[in-house]
Amino acid sequence: MARVADKEPMMLVVETPQDLSKHIGRRTGDHQWIHVDVERAKREMPGGKTIAHGYLTLSLLPRMMPELLKVTKRSRGVNYGSNKIRFVSPVPAGARVRLRSTIKNVEPVEGNGVRITFEAVIEVEGQERPAMVAETLGIQYA
Repeated sequence: MARVADKEPMMLVVETPQDLSKHIGRRTGDHQWIHVDVERAKREMPGGKTIAHGYLTLSLLPRMMPELLKVTKRSRGVNYGSNKIRFVSPVPAGARVRLRSTIKNVEPVEGNGVRITFEAVIEVEGQERPAMVAETLGIQYA
């Protein structure tokens, strides 16, 4: 099995789903050295740091969005998906990020709801270019 810095197996390969029970508690890791190999990043990455995985950056949206928008009289809300996601620049390990969001469209949906299209931009403190630009959709019901 390949290892990152001889510490953590990167991938577990099994033949059947039942074989997974033999590996309870076993750790696996990210396979991209740019995310996990601190020493190599010091030598080879611009800025000398590992960077956050793009999908980790994307996963911040559900946590950060409620800090920007609250609908007080709604019964529920659901994620509807994404039209476009771009990882524009890296997020260095330890960096501070923030979300900027723009409501692009609101359209009615069946069941007394609206589908909202947002432009979500995650910015990195001290960087001119954003880390991520995404067009995401959510539905909120009254």
